[in-house]
Amino acid sequence: MKNIRITVLRKQLYRDFAGEYLTDGSDVECDFYEVGQTFLYTGGAEMPAGFCPWAWIDVYRSVSALSSGATYTPWQKRGGMSVVCCTDGIRPVTFLLEAVDD
Repeated sequence: MKNIRITVLRKQLYRDFAGEYLTDGSDVECDFYEVGQTFLYTGGAEMPAGFCPWAWIDVYRSVSALSSGATYTPWQKRGGMSVVCCTDGIRPVTFLLEAVDD
């Protein structure tokens, strides 16, 4: 099994959706993460400390697959990596997943 480095690439806010659908926080991106922040998955289905539980549900399948040696080429430029995001339709966060040697 490989460890997986998870890096926050981007945080977005769809202000039009936020204004129409949220009761509060309509002008705030996800405040759980900072761009460039990293986490390390070391196996065992355990969410890295400080990771958003909702985002973990969204990205775990890809994390687990990469940890087991899966590759997303030819869709991704390099083997052992993938770009994924949480499914928050108003404040999505995009992550880079990279398999790293144990």
